[in-house]
Amino acid sequence: MELTIAQKLEALLKLQSIDSQLDEIKKIRGDLPEEVRDLEDDIAGFETRIGKFNADIQTLEEEIDKFKATKKDAEKLIARYKDQQMNVRNNREFDAISKEIELQTLEIELADKKINEAAFKIRNKQEEIKATQSALDERKEDLKAKMQELNQITSESQEEEKALIDERDQQATHIEERLLKSYNKIRENALNGLAVVMVKRGACGGCFNVVPPQRQADIRDKKKIIVCEHCGRIFADVEGAPEPLPSRR
Repeated sequence: MELTIAQKLEALLKLQSIDSQLDEIKKIRGDLPEEVRDLEDDIAGFETRIGKFNADIQTLEEEIDKFKATKKDAEKLIARYKDQQMNVRNNREFDAISKEIELQTLEIELADKKINEAAFKIRNKQEEIKATQSALDERKEDLKAKMQELNQITSESQEEEKALIDERDQQATHIEERLLKSYNKIRENALNGLAVVMVKRGACGGCFNVVPPQRQADIRDKKKIIVCEHCGRIFADVEGAPEPLPSRR
C-alpha cells in the first residue's frame, strides 16, 4: 500500500529519533573507539618493525657465519702453504707460495672487517629493537587502559544500543529505498547527524536559517516532501501555531 507523504514523513521522523539516540550513545564513547584503533595500528606497526629488525639480525648473523667460514678456510690454506714453503726447490716456487699466503691473509683481514661491520650493525639493530620494544610496551599499557574504559562504557549501554539497532532496522523497512538512501546521505553530510528536522520558531531545526511563512504552510500541508534550501535537510513539520501569511493587498 502506497504511503501518504504525511506517513512517509512520520516514518522518517521516527527513524531520525532512533538514530539520534544511537548518536548520543556513540557520543558518550567519544573518541575512545578511534583512539583504540590508532593504538592497535601503532602496536601492529611496532611489532612489524621489531620483526623486520630480528630478520635483519638473522641475515647479518648468517653473513658473520659465512665470513668466519671463509676466514677458517683461509687459515687452513695458509698453514698448508707454509708447509709447502718448507719443501720448495727454488726461489720462484717460494715467491709464488708467498703470494698465495699474502692473498689468503688479505682474505682473513677482509673477513674480519666484514664480521666487525656486521657485528656493529647487529648492535645498532638491537638498540633499535630495545627502543621500539619500550614504545610497544607503553602503547600496550595505553591500549589496555583505553579498552577497559571503552568496555565499561559499552557494557553500560550495550543492551540499549542493541534494542535501538533492532528498532532502527525494523523502522527502516517502512521507508521506501530511494527515500531511505536520501535520508542516509543527508545524515552522512550533517555534522549533528540530523537529516529530518522540524521548523522551530520560523527557522530550520538543522541550520537555523529562516523559513518563509508560505514555505511553512506548504510544509504543514504535507502534500510533498520539502527540504531546506540552505542545508538540504528534510522538513517533517512545523512546531507551534502557524504564522500568518503576508497580506496580498
